[in-house]
Amino acid sequence: MAREPITPEQGRRYWLKTSRLMWTVLAAWAFLSILLPMLASSLNAIPFLGLRFGYYMAAQGSLVGFVVIIFWYARRQNSIDEEFHVDED
Repeated sequence: MAREPITPEQGRRYWLKTSRLMWTVLAAWAFLSILLPMLASSLNAIPFLGLRFGYYMAAQGSLVGFVVIIFWYARRQNSIDEEFHVDED
């Protein structure tokens, strides 16, 4: 069955939600890839699993964070698509 096209108002609301999500993900990415390494030296005072915390976050923690961001973004974008009936069948 064919879907009805979305109205311009729905399109604006869809883009608003999508762009907010995009900027949120970009901010999280910037925190993990730029700000966190800048703070690594101060984080090294905290021990974590026998390693300095700054080293751990640079070596493993940021990578885990990126994977979490990817899956969270995909799930959230799918829910936005479903809300506005533009999801894939």
